[in-house]
Amino acid sequence: MGIEQTNSPEHIANLVDEIYRNESRAVFAMLIRLLGDFDLAEDAMHDAFRAALEQWSEKGIPSNPRAWLVSTGRHKAIDRARRESKFDLLQEQQALQIEAENTDPFRLVDKAIEDDVLRLIFTCCHPALPSDARTAMTMREVCDLTTEAIANAFLVTPSTVAQRIVRAKARIREAKIPFEVPPEHELPERLGAVLQVIYLVFNEGYYASSGESVTRVDLSGEAIRLGRLLHGLLPDSEVAGLLGLMLLHESRRPARTSSEGDLILLEDQDRSLWDRDMIGEGLLLVKQAFSFKKPGPYALQAAIAALHAEAARPDSTDWAQITGLYSLLLRINPSPVIELNRAVAIAMHKGPEAGLRQIDAILERGDLNDYHLAHAARAGLCRKAGRINEAKASWERALVLARQDPERRFIEGRLRELGT
Repeated sequence: MGIEQTNSPEHIANLVDEIYRNESRAVFAMLIRLLGDFDLAEDAMHDAFRAALEQWSEKGIPSNPRAWLVSTGRHKAIDRARRESKFDLLQEQQALQIEAENTDPFRLVDKAIEDDVLRLIFTCCHPALPSDARTAMTMREVCDLTTEAIANAFLVTPSTVAQRIVRAKARIREAKIPFEVPPEHELPERLGAVLQVIYLVFNEGYYASSGESVTRVDLSGEAIRLGRLLHGLLPDSEVAGLLGLMLLHESRRPARTSSEGDLILLEDQDRSLWDRDMIGEGLLLVKQAFSFKKPGPYALQAAIAALHAEAARPDSTDWAQITGLYSLLLRINPSPVIELNRAVAIAMHKGPEAGLRQIDAILERGDLNDYHLAHAARAGLCRKAGRINEAKASWERALVLARQDPERRFIEGRLRELGT
């Protein structure tokens, strides 16, 4: 193990903090594989980072900090198990088992460690776990978000999140869920669950379900980080599609709200504020997604986002093609929300009355009656069609259902414009 020259405590503290931000999930994932236990691996990881703060100033920075942290964490776990073995025979057996694992982290290439992160993602998203537990586990163990942050994002208490994570870990132990990437024949089904969790995290960050802000940049940023990681380790049409979709949406963040935090609709956004580099990367990913045999739901949604990104002005948007893509998406992934989006596209292509017929059919079936965006979409189209009283009623219904402060202010502004 090579050692660089000794550094000041301040420099070491900054370096360890940076390594924690960038490498802690990789270190954690490998320790899970070596130790076979989530909680033990988490304790060992934190012990290793504390040891780095104490030792690197005196002994110098290792040439491979990540491997040093994994090796140190493993030894810390053995020491912890030995201490506790004085009171618990099971702990003694665990210490012997960890010691028997003779993997040398310094001989592992980076790819092996990255594979452990992929194993961690698939373990957290295992189909044997309830869907809410998958999301909580992924955000806690892969994204390293606190239980408080997860609770705030999904409107539950921190104790509820903690209970979901504890139960999920217990389920992993009891069912002996393997810490592995599934075999090839199981991959399509298992990958879908992983992508679903990542997209759920992104959506909550890009379009917060409640609160004072339209977006949660921490959550959407974590989802994109996970998407990049998955794309780098597992090239796939839907992985490329989801990452492209997230980047294309995220590129519009600077234009989505005013300086006061008020909501700005897509058609009213200043497109010069859109992040062109992010759009460029997203467009390349869409092309990659469509290079496979058959595009899936994420690739189709990314293609829709790409058409919006490529339009220099709102009136140059290719609504006919967007309508067609929504029709394809609806065929392979039936959903009233997708049907609603298609209805809006039809309205933009063929006029508000055509879109209203579609939305009214959805609402008459009882679908989306409690979905504020359905009533908001109807209100906007009624206003364009000159049906002012209906627009007022739909805006009022949307206001009752909306839980996000900027959305409520936006709706109240629309009602004032209509003289309410």
